[in-house]
Amino acid sequence: MEQKHVVVLGGGASGLMAALAAQSHGARVTVVEKNHRIGKKLITTGNGRCNYTNRHAQAQDYNNPDYVREVFSRFSPQDTIDFFQQLGIEPKDEENGKVFPMSEQASSFLDVFLYEFGMRAIQLVLDATVESVERIGHRFRVHILNASSIEADRIVIALGGKAFPLSGSTGDGEKIARMLGHESTELYPALVKLKIDSPYLSHLAGVKINTNVALLRDRDVVQVESGDLLFTPYGLSGPTILQLSRQANALLKNGHRPFIQFSLLPSTPEASVRNRICKNPEKPLNQALIGLIHKRFIIPITKEIGIDSPGLLLKDVSEDQYEKLMELLYEWKMPINGSLGFSEAQITIGGVRLSQIDPATMASKIVKGVYFAGEVMDIDGPCGGYNLQWAWSSGFVAGINAAR
Repeated sequence: MEQKHVVVLGGGASGLMAALAAQSHGARVTVVEKNHRIGKKLITTGNGRCNYTNRHAQAQDYNNPDYVREVFSRFSPQDTIDFFQQLGIEPKDEENGKVFPMSEQASSFLDVFLYEFGMRAIQLVLDATVESVERIGHRFRVHILNASSIEADRIVIALGGKAFPLSGSTGDGEKIARMLGHESTELYPALVKLKIDSPYLSHLAGVKINTNVALLRDRDVVQVESGDLLFTPYGLSGPTILQLSRQANALLKNGHRPFIQFSLLPSTPEASVRNRICKNPEKPLNQALIGLIHKRFIIPITKEIGIDSPGLLLKDVSEDQYEKLMELLYEWKMPINGSLGFSEAQITIGGVRLSQIDPATMASKIVKGVYFAGEVMDIDGPCGGYNLQWAWSSGFVAGINAAR
């Protein structure tokens, strides 16, 4: 059988995996990357340590579980760990199933990929922006901005989404997919910081608490996360907010007004707090709260319950103000009015419609010879190695089938 020339569009995680998989199954491979180096987004993950998979990742963790289940049956999280271990990346297990390289350096992946590409004669075309892909008979011509075009037997579109555009993810994959007749769902950012409507943000900026955080639609709880919550000048950040951001942005897109609800005293029984306050009626309110909550919350709380002076004695706090105080200590709600957008997002929600891509092969059902991998597709999961796992799995399946 004649050797296929597979051209992989995109030198991110899914594209790099697709390239290795295609070469290992007999193809001649070229990777086209718009940056001056491969893996620019990959080396930023896990704060530069690269949380490259999650041992607990299952199909139900993703937005389209049936589709992911089919792909994971061909290349699972354990397959990923074994694959990279064979290339020299020793796994280091951390909390909640997260897996990092033993070196704790994301750059280890770049070193491994560059070594393997050199050994396998995989060609890298860098500083190359794909303008269009033209189908010519049973082959393809990839047009590169200000450079010669490249002929291919198979194309793997692994150009990412729109999240973190500084890494090169600027929606090129969706554009190329549409040129070839594919449709995409609406794109919006996720794993992103949220904007909050509150007059107290400048006062609270920099405060971090460990608590339970809920996303509300009206009064209904949509999702709950536990962990760090960080206040910023624009709103809220931290792992809890990143996890809630997908659903929050979806609610906003559908015209809802979502809220963030958090507790300042997640592990303290309400009865003990009531007893603490009631037994010291001659104590000023601000002194009663010192040592109980972060002091930067005291002024916002007193203002929110309608008290101008935080030094008001507890005996002079009205019953309504007292009940409002307890509500803020345990169920403080702040309305969400947006997010920081794609520039700050870790992933993209939406992408090429899955109905147009065969999950068994990652092959397009619209154009024979076109394959997809990674974030360009309508698949997303939570943070913690889940989205990189999708990149590896989809890239591997796309690569081996493109080579056939």
